[in-house]
Amino acid sequence: MEKAAKPAEFVSMSDEEFVKEAADIVKKAEERGIVLRILGALAIYIHSMHVPKALSIYDRIGRFGEGKPKFTDLDLMAYKKQIKHVKKLLEKELNFEPDRIINAICSPKRLVYYHPKGYYHVDVFFDKLEYSHDVDFRNGRLELDNPTITLTDIVLEKTQIHQINLKDIVDLIVLFVGHDVADHHEKELVDGSYIARILADDWGFWYDATRNLSLVKKYAQKFHSEGKLDDEELNLVITRVDKLLKMIDETPKTKKWQKRAKVGTSKPWYREVSDIEFHTG
Repeated sequence: MEKAAKPAEFVSMSDEEFVKEAADIVKKAEERGIVLRILGALAIYIHSMHVPKALSIYDRIGRFGEGKPKFTDLDLMAYKKQIKHVKKLLEKELNFEPDRIINAICSPKRLVYYHPKGYYHVDVFFDKLEYSHDVDFRNGRLELDNPTITLTDIVLEKTQIHQINLKDIVDLIVLFVGHDVADHHEKELVDGSYIARILADDWGFWYDATRNLSLVKKYAQKFHSEGKLDDEELNLVITRVDKLLKMIDETPKTKKWQKRAKVGTSKPWYREVSDIEFHTG
């Protein structure tokens, strides 16, 4: 196999081409019985394509600054039991070049691949994200949506970050402008009851997630004051985040949560993550 060119810092395809190529990879996987789903900013973008006003926030604010591309890579989630099939699909059928060093270190939790023409790189995660806090997909979460993970799991993916980045806050603003919060699963809704149940059993995750949701409101107000969000968009973000925070607050906490809450921040409540380990769009 010809060695792939290492990709640039950002995806070197148009947004439309990148969406199509990512969706095609998921479809090819599905045709082979492989469960593969898109994570991160691209998942938000795909979910928000029917809400152009929400997507336009990326152009007004920018994930990495004005005029810069939106995406750095393609993030995928799969089941560990299918890792051999995932590797065969990417390496043998789609001709992606594996990063042998990272894959030797991180497998079977994560694999990294490079596009044959260097347009982008692919991060494939298996079973769960294990960073500041865990986001677990082993209970059939991947089958709930297609071609992406659910909006609900995207919120967990973004809010689990202990030191959240501006790009992740922008992602959440776009998500909440385009999607409401409910108490049940539905494709274009955030299932606040599921998020509340997850956080009710994990004080550390609850602590970081609720702080991050408050930051989303704070930055939405900042962008509004700068003229980058209009009144309606600000109201949607504030109203929907507050609805989610209320559900989280009102959900009874487990004994495990209560016990850890007594310790508070006097002991570390999150996992330290290196730059090599942690990278999701």
